[in-house]
Amino acid sequence: MHMNSAPHLLTEDRAEYERILDDALRNAHDRPDLTSVGKRLNAEQLRTMALNATALITSAAAAEYEYFVKVREEQRSPSTSPVRNSVLGPAVGDEDEDGAGAGFGAVLTVLAPILAGTAAVIFLLVGYVMKALSPEPAFAETLVTVGWFFGALTAAGLLAAAVGLLIAALRNGATQVPAEEAGGELPDEVARAKEAWRHALLERGVVPFLRAALADPSADPASSVPPRPVNRIPKIGYSGPDFSSPSEGSSATSRPTFTSPDFTSPDFGPPEHRPE
Repeated sequence: MHMNSAPHLLTEDRAEYERILDDALRNAHDRPDLTSVGKRLNAEQLRTMALNATALITSAAAAEYEYFVKVREEQRSPSTSPVRNSVLGPAVGDEDEDGAGAGFGAVLTVLAPILAGTAAVIFLLVGYVMKALSPEPAFAETLVTVGWFFGALTAAGLLAAAVGLLIAALRNGATQVPAEEAGGELPDEVARAKEAWRHALLERGVVPFLRAALADPSADPASSVPPRPVNRIPKIGYSGPDFSSPSEGSSATSRPTFTSPDFTSPDFGPPEHRPE
């Protein structure tokens, strides 16, 4: 990011910029230089002007904003996010030390009760149908026994799944508070950088702009051109060369003069007239 140019305000920070602007307009009468809000220009007109000049205003706090974005991105990177790793666990595709997939146990815990329950229903249904026949087939009792066996496996699988969920909830309970803090409160360094940017944007950007707009009688609320008295941002460009005009009274004497060349004709004539 170039410090001499208006920074590009990220979309996620535009709401914060508008919040700072609204707070400044809301508390304008607490500042002696902004007490004229509402006389010639009201708060809504000033807000429109400031939103049209967002790039100009935010450039006043370009250094603080660049540092804030840098620190925030460093905190968001996976290498510096232990809370994320502790809450979410290993990434998808990681394997346990014994080589088995990390999700194999979870898949087995879910599928075992389903398969066992399905087998129990089939065997019990077929077994009792066979027992209703006359004469009763010899393997009808065996089918019923196998069905109750799978029924017991289903109950055991459901119990194991419930215990597993309870253990997971207890294990993740210790990381619940850090996770909420990570989502609701910023780390100390990021919070300090954000507060420094907010303060610089308010004092060096928003307030001087509003002051200049109130002092400029030609300020147009619908225009994106900033008020003329705004001189808080260093100008970027090149000044023209300094040409000085000639001093008075020397124009007549300083003009160059030219004289015509003095040509003489060659001497032609008889020998007695030739120069000796």
